[in-house]
Amino acid sequence: MKAHSFRRVLLCTALSLAPWLAQAATADKTIALSNNYAGNAWRQNMLASWDATGKQAVKDGVVAQVDAFTTAENQATEQAAQIQNLILQGYNAIVVDAASPTALNGAIKQACDAGIVVVSFDGTVSEPCAYRISMNFKQSGVAQMDYLAQRFPQGANVLEVRGLAGVSVDELIHSGIVAGAQKYPQLKIVGTVNGNWSQTAAQKAVAGVLPSLPKVDAVVTQGDDGYGTAQAFSAAGRPTPVVIFGNREEELSWWKQQRDAHGYQSFSISSAPSISSLAFWVAQQVLDGKQFPHDLESPAATVTQETLDASLQGLPKGGIVSQPVSVDDLARLKPAATAAN
Repeated sequence: MKAHSFRRVLLCTALSLAPWLAQAATADKTIALSNNYAGNAWRQNMLASWDATGKQAVKDGVVAQVDAFTTAENQATEQAAQIQNLILQGYNAIVVDAASPTALNGAIKQACDAGIVVVSFDGTVSEPCAYRISMNFKQSGVAQMDYLAQRFPQGANVLEVRGLAGVSVDELIHSGIVAGAQKYPQLKIVGTVNGNWSQTAAQKAVAGVLPSLPKVDAVVTQGDDGYGTAQAFSAAGRPTPVVIFGNREEELSWWKQQRDAHGYQSFSISSAPSISSLAFWVAQQVLDGKQFPHDLESPAATVTQETLDASLQGLPKGGIVSQPVSVDDLARLKPAATAAN
């Protein structure tokens, strides 16, 4: 996969508006983002993609106003109240990265009943009236175990680093890890911790559990936690396992350093932060009268041993491997098998 720097992603997002948008009947419409959490690099990059896309759409007269609001630390009750406030403010569409697949459903239904278009992405909601855009997170967990099965055909001890408890993304990736463990019984899960999609939290959590664990051959993760996990093993003086990464520059740079010095091999997978821009365009297009399935699947972004150097080329500090996004990229979305995907 050819990597793009995040700055280049924002530039392409801003410049790639399709000509037929000039005919869009949404010039007077307003769109808001309700985001449940902003405490890691992926979320910051996601918000930056949303901001760049929204500003350009307003400048081009596609919509009248685009805003973003983030709650404190994944609080579902606060996010539900926030959505209710956005309803009262009269937004025509609300895009949601949700704290819970179910806890926001009452507020989501209120928005739909008020004639507001609701598009959830990343952390999606189960309310039927909403649209859902997500990477196949369960399959990303299976893909990690597929990779480890190839690396360790004779078996391996695996540590699982999970994300934020109670969020659908965490549950889905975990279900993929469980399915992979059933598929490959030689891969034994010897411990599980919550890294909260944070390098610092993951390092602390892994450091706390390491003394109770046998030799760990590999670590499966969820994103924004791989580098912190590797640092925990180093600080404990334990051999560095195969850590699966989540496309963050910090992780990929560490991987490259270890590869160049010791031949270290790994694999990296994550959703692209620019999925927020895909969600914006779905909302805008639904407001414009276009029809979409309510469950849509966006492709994962992966980095392999062969594409590591290309993926790092031009990727800035704090960046995440992503793809440029325009309204044309809605064609890349395919119907998802279930609402969970």
